[in-house]
Amino acid sequence: MKLLVRNLARTTTEHEIRVLFSAHGDVAECTLVLDQETGSSKGFAFVEMPNEEEAKAAIASLNSATIAKQKIRVKKAES
Repeated sequence: MKLLVRNLARTTTEHEIRVLFSAHGDVAECTLVLDQETGSSKGFAFVEMPNEEEAKAAIASLNSATIAKQKIRVKKAES
């Protein structure tokens, strides 16, 4: 299941996101979206979790969680 993670702190790294979601299950892919001109984070990412139950557990646990002083939002990404 592909998840959309929004409202990330601009300082949050792809590795930190992967570690955060790995606590809930297997992470197949993690992509932090970067600004093409500056190379800095745009504040959102996509996380691919192959096990749907683990992905749902991650959504339940991490949606509205405070990470790096930011209240992140996690939901299933629209196809």
